[in-house]
Amino acid sequence: MKQIIQDLKKGDTLLEDVPVPRVKAGHVLIKTSRTLVSLGTERMLVDFGKANFIQKAKQQPDKVKMVLDKVKTDGLRPTLEAVFNKLGQPLPLGYCNVGEVVAVGKGVTEFVIGDRVASNGNHAEYVCIPKNLVAKIPDNVTDEEAAFTVIGAIGLQGIRLLNPTFGETIVVVGLGLIGLITAELLLANGCNVIGFDFDPQKIAIAKEKGITAINPADGTDQVKFVESYTNGIGADGVIITASNKSNEIISQSANMCRKRGRIILIGVIGLNISRSDFYEKEISFQVSCSYGAGRYDEDYEQKGHDYPIGYVRWTEKRNFEAVLNAISKKTLDVKPLITDRVPLNDYLKIYGDMGNSKSIASILEYSSTETQQHTIQLTKKTFKGQKGVIGIIGAGNFTSSTILPNLKKLGVHLKYIASSGGLSSTIMAKKYGIGNSTTNYHEMLKDEEVDLVLVTTQHHMHAKMALEAIQAGKSVFVEKPLALTQEELDQIVQARESSEVNVSVGFNRRFAPLAQQMKKALGDSTNPVNIVATMNAGFIPKDVWVHDMEIGGGRIIGEACHYIDLCSYLTGSKVIAVCMNAMGINPEENTDNASILLKYENGSNAVINYFANGSKAYSKERVEVYSQERTLIMDNWRKLKGYGSKGFSNSSSKQDKGHYNQFKALVEHQQNGGLPIIPFEEIVNTTRASFAVIASLKEGKWVELS
Repeated sequence: MKQIIQDLKKGDTLLEDVPVPRVKAGHVLIKTSRTLVSLGTERMLVDFGKANFIQKAKQQPDKVKMVLDKVKTDGLRPTLEAVFNKLGQPLPLGYCNVGEVVAVGKGVTEFVIGDRVASNGNHAEYVCIPKNLVAKIPDNVTDEEAAFTVIGAIGLQGIRLLNPTFGETIVVVGLGLIGLITAELLLANGCNVIGFDFDPQKIAIAKEKGITAINPADGTDQVKFVESYTNGIGADGVIITASNKSNEIISQSANMCRKRGRIILIGVIGLNISRSDFYEKEISFQVSCSYGAGRYDEDYEQKGHDYPIGYVRWTEKRNFEAVLNAISKKTLDVKPLITDRVPLNDYLKIYGDMGNSKSIASILEYSSTETQQHTIQLTKKTFKGQKGVIGIIGAGNFTSSTILPNLKKLGVHLKYIASSGGLSSTIMAKKYGIGNSTTNYHEMLKDEEVDLVLVTTQHHMHAKMALEAIQAGKSVFVEKPLALTQEELDQIVQARESSEVNVSVGFNRRFAPLAQQMKKALGDSTNPVNIVATMNAGFIPKDVWVHDMEIGGGRIIGEACHYIDLCSYLTGSKVIAVCMNAMGINPEENTDNASILLKYENGSNAVINYFANGSKAYSKERVEVYSQERTLIMDNWRKLKGYGSKGFSNSSSKQDKGHYNQFKALVEHQQNGGLPIIPFEEIVNTTRASFAVIASLKEGKWVELS
């Protein structure tokens, strides 16, 4: 299928061939017929992509600070690699999609195949959308009209926040696409509407709709006009839909309001607010968030958990339905807003010169009759008779920033890469010369040439995909963790026992050059050691998926397992008991501020401090090992100092966490055989230990590993 994307690095807007997404649970797969180009929002993204690095930095000063902090802790080269990797990930454009449901995911009952629907899908021939972001289209509403659903919901949410009453005077600043729809919905709400814009075409359309539309370029003073119109009272409220960096708009909006007036911001403007403008009139100001209640709520959008209508009347989906109802009943007429209709293949007629476009609403038309292809071949490659042929499941940030660059250095055989949406896997396949991009990872499991599968998806999929790979007779490498529950782990252990394939987990720290130097400095002695390992992990907002115990498993199971394995590697022993204490009076199992105690078979003792409340300017990782009057201190995988160690004092290098060495060993083992890169029993021990530390926190005591 074809999809429009924005290259953030080079600035090009492209029509990319990508595989069709597979429908997921709680989602519907939609074959697109029309999409609406939101010129305001999409122009900003296109302009950002075309900007040079300095201009990009000026637009995102908060990101610049994060980059500078990373340079201090990780060094210049790793930081630049991370920045360029991020810019190398293209952005899918569009969020106003209309089409026909062609597949329904598990758990979806409100849609059937053949339904015409509107959603916030991208500009793509097929889109897979969560059910709470999809709404059925009334029979008397055309696909073109329905393409305005999401844009209309943005304006409607601003109106709901303003909460106007019948007869109030409301000013709309900016009569672009959202502004015109907002103004018309306000008229339908029984309001007196004043609109301001500098575009004569938009002013003319607004006047035809019954809006009191004024062009300030004609010499009209906006504040004085509103005062005169309202007999000196002032507007009851102002909705700002304009896009302008000037601070004058917010000042004028306050000055044209009555006492205790309300201002709602939908657009993007300068917000250097003067206190005096708001103080005397006690004016309220609020920013509207997208389509309505539920936006950016993982439980609502991705998991399909609706808010009870008695408590949350207007969710984003209900706003979609309200806009469609308004179009159906002719209280909202969007047809006059359409300025051009363009076939998808001619997309550059819209995106080629957006900066000078006078269009209000551009419609992209889709006419594809192609069958659904979940796998596309980019380069024809055959690896018959060869070993170490790799298929990768997952094309997220870690795959693009770490896994693929290291595999490229090794010159490995890459035949497949899979992603749920198809875009990220296609971009990476092109960049790294991978033969096939797919949204159906079962294709690589069926391919006899593929003998090694890398699983790099979200954590809750690891065990399932690893199990499927083992059952298909493929060796599997799973980016940590291996599993999220004891049941999942037991299934993998059982499958591995009846199979000859190798199972590896991405515990890369033990392969880091400095970790291997530490191991060498400790010697072959079985004497117990003391270890203090600190992960200054950094704060991650609670709504990020890794905190979700069902999806990410929490940061202890999902990330601290790295250091359990590292401690086991350095001690040369297995964990037999654990205890964990977390920060807070009543700590929960889903913590990211905790201290873990590990007791080993050989008497070694380890403490892992996993903290998320430290400064990012400080080193992210630090390991101290105490043994036989010797001390080794590793700082952030860049420096290693030895005290009391004969023949060793210190070592330093660029930051290296062992990924290259890990994959080198993995591929060599797959091709040549020999001992596994990490003994499977050690992987199982580390995984069980990570489960046990959570049990320890719940039970408030030491937990022994069976």
